[in-house]
Amino acid sequence: MGKNIMRVVGVNIPEEKRIDIALTYVYGIGRSNVKKILEKATIEPSKRLKDLSEEELSRIQKVVETYKIEGDLRAELASNIKRLKEIGTYRGLRHSRNLPVRGQRTRSNARTKRGKRVTIGAIKKEAAARMGLIVPETSGKEEKK
Repeated sequence: MGKNIMRVVGVNIPEEKRIDIALTYVYGIGRSNVKKILEKATIEPSKRLKDLSEEELSRIQKVVETYKIEGDLRAELASNIKRLKEIGTYRGLRHSRNLPVRGQRTRSNARTKRGKRVTIGAIKKEAAARMGLIVPETSGKEEKK
């Protein structure tokens, strides 16, 4: 039997979870924002989502609508990064090259941002030929026409 899911602000949220945890499934709402939202909506944080009344859900919806979340927030972040790239800032350059933006070292580490290791170095001719990097040389005896 699958989990029951409820939609709050256009996001699927599991009904079994406590409301203070369930609201964090929405992009842009973290634990600190949840406290403020539930305080404004006067709802007990320990209540389960399935136990909330329609009136309580509508109060949460009203409070959450005041926050910039989901699509709007993602669009704003994307436009900020695009602006940095367009004006040619160092941060914009780091974003476009897919490197760490906030001064972290890249000689070692930075694997999350840079991806899987790619070893660059000397390769023996036979190995390179097998990999298809170079065309293997034919033996010294070539036919002449």
